[in-house]
Amino acid sequence: MTKLKSLIQKHPALAIVLGFQLFRLFLLPFMGLMPQDAYYHFYGEHLALSYFDHPGMIGYLLRGFTEVFGKTVFVVKLADFVVTTLTLISFYKLATVFLSKQKAKNALVLMSSTLFISILSFNSTPDVPLLLFWSLSVLSLYKAIFESKKYHWILAGIAMGLAFDSKYTALLLQIGLLSFLGFSNRYRKLLISPWLWLSIFISALVTFPVWWWNYQNDFASFAFQSSNRTGDISKFKLTPDYFFGALGHQLVLLLPVLFAVFVTFTFKFIKRALLKFKLPSSKTLFLLAFFIPTFVGFFALTPIYWVKLNWMMPSYITGVIIAALFISKKWIKIQLITSVVFHVLIALQILFYLVPIKSDDTWVGWEELAEATENLQKQYPDTFVFSNDSYKTSAALNFFMDQKVYAQNIIGIHALQFDYIGDDLSVLNNKNALFIDSDKRFKNNAPNGSIPTELKGYFETITELKPIIIKLQNKEVRKFWVYYCVNYQHKK
Repeated sequence: MTKLKSLIQKHPALAIVLGFQLFRLFLLPFMGLMPQDAYYHFYGEHLALSYFDHPGMIGYLLRGFTEVFGKTVFVVKLADFVVTTLTLISFYKLATVFLSKQKAKNALVLMSSTLFISILSFNSTPDVPLLLFWSLSVLSLYKAIFESKKYHWILAGIAMGLAFDSKYTALLLQIGLLSFLGFSNRYRKLLISPWLWLSIFISALVTFPVWWWNYQNDFASFAFQSSNRTGDISKFKLTPDYFFGALGHQLVLLLPVLFAVFVTFTFKFIKRALLKFKLPSSKTLFLLAFFIPTFVGFFALTPIYWVKLNWMMPSYITGVIIAALFISKKWIKIQLITSVVFHVLIALQILFYLVPIKSDDTWVGWEELAEATENLQKQYPDTFVFSNDSYKTSAALNFFMDQKVYAQNIIGIHALQFDYIGDDLSVLNNKNALFIDSDKRFKNNAPNGSIPTELKGYFETITELKPIIIKLQNKEVRKFWVYYCVNYQHKK
């Protein structure tokens, strides 16, 4: 005990970081399955070179952990926690090449205190492996450029490729790299270096599986992630709610102090560049090259497009390092106090579910729904189960039930990755089904009282059954409408 106390006194920053991580680890067993956990685990159960929504790294990660440690909710969460911890370690290693020892520790404390690290530790998304490989990419690029270590060009190429295999926004790594070299007088000569282009070539080789899957599937994933969204952006309709929504998300993810520092130094450097035509030092310019395109670029879209809360996360890696150059101990202390308050509130919500979540994006009720559905199948034997909410209910039930649960492609609606696992839906012809539909707003226990129009034409008769009500601590928290559908007819 004395040794531990002495260690904490000598290394208070380490104690703070370990405190946050142990707190997150403590909460893991109490976190239920999120729909995203289930969906990306579904990726791993249907191994492929890539997938419709995203590349497959998160699916491979979850498959690896569940193969070794077993298929449980805790193991899925543990995978996210372990990889995010590795991201923190990589981030600290990166911070030490830019900052003094004390400022690097401050940067690690700032990063560890954010809510976005907690989100990545609890919830499976492509951002979990993305941020690890993003950190490793920037670190290797630093060593290749500033320390002239040629083999790090190769390591950077591999890391950038693996980042892209995690999420398409990793393309901003190459954009940041070329932007830095283009603006840097000192290092511009590297634009004609064979090592640079070898690195980019290696990154392209590592991403080949994603390109090959897209080629085999009419570039469906690239079209989904690009053309659909650029079409919305091209409408150029000002929507203030989008901007304020993104602002609120960033304030929560980073917490107000760190977000304010981000805004302050961004304004400072952009103003200096535009009005005084003066760029920062090479190392600061390098950090900004991997911050500005992502943070400012996505923020610039918010008045006309709904930017998801996780899109700016990669910019936090170098953004926090820059913030550590400016922030005082006083504001670090305020950041920590704010963070502790938020994390206590999160813990209370996880442990006691104090505030009902009117959404399917919740960790509550999925396992109970699976049990209730299996019991219902005993009353209606030989039925298959399907849902129609993009992926959430279907993925969650697939995780907990020892049978295949189908999505909305049953009724002719595009169903994301469920469309690409090779199902022959015609084998279900003439079978009966149970259709599960979440009542997100859940105001009472009453049946819906109407038949969903999208089911008509696919079944001979459709009968609404008694809703499934999920209770937590003797309190009704979720509701699912249930329909018994007779004699399915698949339509090509």
